[in-house]
Amino acid sequence: MKNEILEAARNRLLIAAHRGSAGGNIPCNSMASYETALFHGADILEIDITKSKDGELFVFHPGLEHIHLRSERLIGDMTAAEVRELRYCNGDGTKTTQGVSTLDEIFECFGRRCFINLDKFWDNIAEITACVRRHHMQDRVIAKSFPADECVDLLEKFAPDIPYLPFVWNEDDCTEELLQRNIRYIGTEVHFDRDDSPVASDEYLDSMHKKDLIIWANAIVYNYKTVESAGHTDDISVTGDPGNGWGWLAKKDFNILQTDWVLPMRMYLKENGFLK
Repeated sequence: MKNEILEAARNRLLIAAHRGSAGGNIPCNSMASYETALFHGADILEIDITKSKDGELFVFHPGLEHIHLRSERLIGDMTAAEVRELRYCNGDGTKTTQGVSTLDEIFECFGRRCFINLDKFWDNIAEITACVRRHHMQDRVIAKSFPADECVDLLEKFAPDIPYLPFVWNEDDCTEELLQRNIRYIGTEVHFDRDDSPVASDEYLDSMHKKDLIIWANAIVYNYKTVESAGHTDDISVTGDPGNGWGWLAKKDFNILQTDWVLPMRMYLKENGFLK
């Protein structure tokens, strides 16, 4: 295995685009949002995956059909033919020309142009892994989950060749065990709600890097009620304090930063010497 993601993340700070780059008439998780993210300079596309009633894999965040598609039916309750008739709506609720792409289409279009983070991987692990292998993407994707035993067992059974990052909250109590498992463990995605969290400490990052492992951190805000990255987020970065947002995260020497604002983040990081 080439470990392309590890090599890239060791050499430079990588930017991950959360569901692509959406805004204006371009909806998230659409082909247009992914093209926009790459145009803005993303290294990684974060995508969500769900499955139709008849077994086809589509790129969409399950449960958000009523918001993004104005559909009261879930994709999981539709046939693939029905899903292909759907169109995304923009932020004003107006229908666009953007349809819901299949995972095959995403790999065909973007698989050699960037890395891809497979969210909702665990809902259909066998089918998604088969698709990854069919497109020879084992070196260019990332799967994530909570490090629960049942998840790691499934990973060993179905996808031991897929690069894997577990979610850890404030403390990492899983790395040593995961290094012993028959999986392709490449590091952690850290979540923390205070500056002095163990997973945000210099000691932790140094120890992970010495193991040739990488750390992914988030600037995105899922919900204002849940404090992400101790508040060093996109929100404060784009409203006047990027040094305390993106700058703080970049100075910590995380390897990957996920954002909803790819171009402004990239411009800030470049202008301040954080990008090679």
